[in-house]
Amino acid sequence: MLKDGEKGSISQRDKVTYAIAPHLPCGVVTPQTLRKLADVAEKYGCAAVKLTSAARFALVGLKEEDLDAAWQELGVPAGAAVGLCVRSVKACPGTTFCKLGQQDSLTLGMTLDEKYHGMELPSKFKIGVSGCMNQCAETCIKDLGLVGKKKGWTVLVGGSGGAKPHLAEELADELTTEQALDVIDKVIDFYRQNAPKRERLWKTIERVGLETLRQAVLPRG
Repeated sequence: MLKDGEKGSISQRDKVTYAIAPHLPCGVVTPQTLRKLADVAEKYGCAAVKLTSAARFALVGLKEEDLDAAWQELGVPAGAAVGLCVRSVKACPGTTFCKLGQQDSLTLGMTLDEKYHGMELPSKFKIGVSGCMNQCAETCIKDLGLVGKKKGWTVLVGGSGGAKPHLAEELADELTTEQALDVIDKVIDFYRQNAPKRERLWKTIERVGLETLRQAVLPRG
């Protein structure tokens, strides 16, 4: 039995088959990739194609001997579905498509995905980017979240939807995109330097204090 993550696989309940989750940045996928996913799923007898909470398609029920061939035919990198790393960046349509959008969450999400997806961190880490206060990217339960408003971005930190649910707290408000990117980089750097292995960001904030984080990552004066 392969360990989770080997060959980009996730072991299944039956302890025989595996799922794979190709990386689809911010859930944006071309018709060509959709056709390829369907073709591979059909060819190798997948039990299901599941749209995941990280806005990826998981091909469920693959045999171990088919994993390499399936990945080769897909030609898409694996999503960071397991491990101590940035597992996903979830983004709503924002001003690109949605009439309610206040900020361009999709473009910002793509930028964050390219920079951080798969980055090793003390524990699993999820990022959400919502273009308005409706928070369709579930920003309030992400380790790091951004919410678009008319005057800029609000940065939230310390959310978790796990065994001990925790709502994110506001770190900064009315930031430009450039300022938000700078703060995000500093938050992640602070987390890498100050958290022991397997400590989620909210636990780090609870331990050191939100004000300590704020002073470390926000410009003074």
